[in-house]
Amino acid sequence: MSARVEAAITVRGVTKEFVLPVEDTNSLKRVVTTNIKKRRGNNIYRVLLGVDFTVKKGEFFGIVGRNGSGKSTLLKIISGIYQPTKGSVNIDGKLVSFIELGVGFNPELSGRENVYLNGAILGFSRHEIDENYQKIVEFAELGNFMEQKLKNYSSGMQVRLAFACATMAQADILVVDEVLAVGDADFQKKCFTYFKTLKNTGKTVILVTHDMASVSEYCDRAILIEEGKIVESGDVETVTRAYTDLFNPLLHSEIALSRWGDRTAYLDKVSSRVLNDQGESKSYIEVTATIVTTEKIIEEDIILGYAVKNSNGQKLFGGKEHMSTTELGRKRNKSIVTITFPNILNDGEYLFDISLYSPARDSYLDCWIDCTQFISTRKGVMGYSVINEGIISVSTENNSRVLE
Repeated sequence: MSARVEAAITVRGVTKEFVLPVEDTNSLKRVVTTNIKKRRGNNIYRVLLGVDFTVKKGEFFGIVGRNGSGKSTLLKIISGIYQPTKGSVNIDGKLVSFIELGVGFNPELSGRENVYLNGAILGFSRHEIDENYQKIVEFAELGNFMEQKLKNYSSGMQVRLAFACATMAQADILVVDEVLAVGDADFQKKCFTYFKTLKNTGKTVILVTHDMASVSEYCDRAILIEEGKIVESGDVETVTRAYTDLFNPLLHSEIALSRWGDRTAYLDKVSSRVLNDQGESKSYIEVTATIVTTEKIIEEDIILGYAVKNSNGQKLFGGKEHMSTTELGRKRNKSIVTITFPNILNDGEYLFDISLYSPARDSYLDCWIDCTQFISTRKGVMGYSVINEGIISVSTENNSRVLE
């Protein structure tokens, strides 16, 4: 019989409410009219509703959810920043929060002075900070900037210094909330390597993120929060799939940030989806668009162009298809065009641009930026998640032989 793993964090029936005033009575007129027309009151805004879960010791645990779902509030309750309105949180071990990195930093002090200030806030003696100082500088990779004032640091440099300072704390449990979003890729990788090292020594890590690739790669289990409630929990594959499904109603909506063209022919109802290959892995992306021609259209060749981008707006690949307005028809005819390509993308959120271009007129009929989005999640051998380096996932064949 296997030994029972003890709980590092136990959350039971946690509800969090915020009281919001109904009326803004910052003027005499509003005070008078409010008192005459109706009694003043308060709105109760419930952020969390009866949340229950347990994090085991030595576990890398993910908390995911859309913006405003309540996940950051939950982490602040776990960290002791907020108190729950109802319910309880039990912590077994010393907890260090990576939520508000750099709290207590003084922008008028140098990087070196802020290390000693932050160390004192964390409860370290000057001698202990002296012993850790060089390690902090090396981890933050700011050796040439430690004598400069913090106000001259970029946001990424400040996060690197704050994170490096936080590593001084000898904690059993670490709570992390998207604090690495402004760090570069190499520094993020270094931080996650640090977390994995802690996990291997029996430490517990809780990660809140929108990055499903990080959840799939690092987390043992996860929960999905939606509108203050846990709507899915368990293995990371199940939770990341449920997170993806939350966006399905949005895949058909117009989320464009920019659009232009003379609209003599235009694009309508652009949608995207990930297709399964024989029910195993998600291996194809399909984008469907309706092309509408107006009475102003002329007979000419047009080019249907498209591009796939990552969530940072970086173009990954694209293509062009030559078409004719004769094929599309005249006078408000509608045609459906479908673009299908192999899903070579690693886990993550991706955006799609599409356009109709007239070479003869050297102008766009319709150019639609960020017209739809899709989320790629992949499965590897035996159904286990496989996260590769970089943006794309390329299949390889491996052969080996024994050297005599």
